[in-house]
Amino acid sequence: METKEETAIVLDFLPHGYPMEGKMLPVAQAIGAKNFTLLQLVPRRGIALALKEEVYIGMGKRDKIAYILGRLPRDKLTETAKMELDDFIKRIVSEQEKKFVDFFNNAQPMNTRMHQLELLPGFGKKHMEDLIKERENKPFESFDDIKNRIKSIPDPKKAIEKRLLEELTEIVKIRLFVH
Repeated sequence: METKEETAIVLDFLPHGYPMEGKMLPVAQAIGAKNFTLLQLVPRRGIALALKEEVYIGMGKRDKIAYILGRLPRDKLTETAKMELDDFIKRIVSEQEKKFVDFFNNAQPMNTRMHQLELLPGFGKKHMEDLIKERENKPFESFDDIKNRIKSIPDPKKAIEKRLLEELTEIVKIRLFVH
C-alpha cells in the first residue's frame, strides 16, 4: 500500500503558470520526498516558492501550498525542473545509500529469464551472477563495498541514479524505485 506524500521538493516555480496555456495560475513542479512522485502544486495566493525548497503537502494545514493540481506529466517537465531533478536524485541516492545498497542485497528474479538487477543500466547477466554470489558470502554495506568486492561492475551509485531518472522521465514497463 503506497503512502501519500507528506512533503515535496520544488523543482521549478512558474509564477505566471505555463506559457501557452493561457491560465495565469502559478504552479510549482515538484517531486515527492518519499515516493518520488512528480507533482504539480499550486501555491497559496502571494506565495513565491524557491528551487529546492521543501514544502508540506500532507493532509494537515499547508502553509504554502493551496492544493495539489495533480501528477506532473513527464512531457511537461521544464528544463529547470529536469536539471533540479538530476541534483535531487544525486542527493537522495547519497542520503539514502543504505536503502539503495539494500536493493543490491535483496533484489530478486522477476521471472525465469529476468532479474531485477538486470534492469540497472550497464548491468547484465554476468554482473547479476557476480553480485548474487558475492552477497551470499556477506551482504553489501555501501556502494564502495560493492565496487571493491566486484571489480568488473559499473558504478552502482551512478547506475541507481540513471535508473531513477529513467523511471521519472521515460516510460518504463517495470519500476524499481518510483511508485
